[in-house]
Amino acid sequence: MTTQTVAEPARDVEQFAVRAEEWLRTAVPTRWKDNRGALTSHEMDELRRQWDFTLWEGGYSGLSIPKEYGGQGLGLAEEIVFHVLAGKAQAPDGLARVGKSLVAPMLISSGSEEQRATYIPSIMNGQEVWCQGFSEARAGSDMANIQARARRVDGGYVLNGTKTWTSFAQHARRCFVLAQTDSEAGRYRNLSMFLVDMEQPGVSLSDIRQISGAVHFAETLFEDVFVAESDRVGNDGDGWKVAMRVLGDERGGIETAARYVEIRSDVDTLLQALGDDPLYTGALRDLDIRTELVHWQLMKVADLEAAGDQFSFVRAASVLKLMWSELWQDVTRLGITHGPVRQQKHWSYQYLEARAVTIYGGTSEIQRNILSERVLGLPK
Repeated sequence: MTTQTVAEPARDVEQFAVRAEEWLRTAVPTRWKDNRGALTSHEMDELRRQWDFTLWEGGYSGLSIPKEYGGQGLGLAEEIVFHVLAGKAQAPDGLARVGKSLVAPMLISSGSEEQRATYIPSIMNGQEVWCQGFSEARAGSDMANIQARARRVDGGYVLNGTKTWTSFAQHARRCFVLAQTDSEAGRYRNLSMFLVDMEQPGVSLSDIRQISGAVHFAETLFEDVFVAESDRVGNDGDGWKVAMRVLGDERGGIETAARYVEIRSDVDTLLQALGDDPLYTGALRDLDIRTELVHWQLMKVADLEAAGDQFSFVRAASVLKLMWSELWQDVTRLGITHGPVRQQKHWSYQYLEARAVTIYGGTSEIQRNILSERVLGLPK
C-alpha cells in the first residue's frame, strides 16, 4: 500500500488554504471534471471511492481528526475551508463523507478507545463507507419516537426495525443506528446508539427514488440482526445524547460547507444570467448577501467548536441549518421561474432536490423550536 503523505501542520488557516488550493489544482481527476455528464453511475461511484483514497494519500482526509486515528490533527476551520476549495475545484464528493463528518467525531466524543482504534482509521483511508440509521416512517421530526428495537441477548443485542432515507446505504459496510433498548424507560432515556455491520444476514435494502429522479437513499430493514455489546456507543440509554451531538455536526459543520458551495454556484449562475436585468437586481442582491452570511456563520461555528463551547455550537448550528436550507429553496425558486430556458434542466433538478432540505437533518419547525425554547427561553 502507498505510504500516506501527511500535510505539514498549518501555522494558520490562510496558509493552509494556499497549500490546499495548490494541491487540489492537480489532484482532482480530469475525467471527473470534464466528463461528469457522460459518466455512468458506476463510473461516478468508482471515481468517488478513489477520491477518498486520494485525499488520504495527500494528507487531506480527516483534517480535524486526531493523528493517532489517521487524521491530520487540525480543526473544523480547516475542514470547512478545504471543503469550500474542493467545491470550487469541482472535486468529487467521496463516498466516505458520512463516516468522516459524522461517525468519526461521534466516536471521538462518545465512543470507546477500542471503537476509535477499530473504526476510524478505515474511515480515514476510504476503505469503509458508513450510513446513518436515524429516520423512520413514523419518527421523522420526532426522533424520540423511534420504534426500532435492540433486545438484549448474551454478548450483545438483537436489532429489529426499519430505517428510511438512509444515505449511502447502497455503498455502506457499516451503519450507526439509533434504537430503543428499554421500553420501560422514560422518553429520551430509552434509546441507545449502535455500530452495525451491514453485510450480515438480516439486513436488506430498498432504493428510494426521489422526485428529481436521483437515488441517494434507501429504506433499510433489520431483521434479527446481532450487534455485539462492544459496538454500543456509550451506555444503555445514552443514545439521545449521542444523537444530538451527531445532529449538531450534521447541521453545522462539513455537511453545511458542501451546501454552501452548491448554493454559491447556483447564485453565481443566476448573477451571470440575470445580473444585467434591473427587474432582478434586488432579489439577486438579497440572495448574494444571504449566501455570504451562510459562509460567515459557518466560520463562526468553527470558532465555537475550536473554543469548546458546545452549547453555543448547537445554537449556531440550528441557526445555520435554517439559513442555508430556506436560502437554497429561494435560489432554486428564482432559477426555475426566471432562469434562461437553456438552463431549465439544471434548475428543474435543483428545485426538486431542494424541496426536502427543510425536512431532513431536522425540519425548519424543529430548528425554530430549539431556538425559541433553548435559546430564547420561550414557553412551550
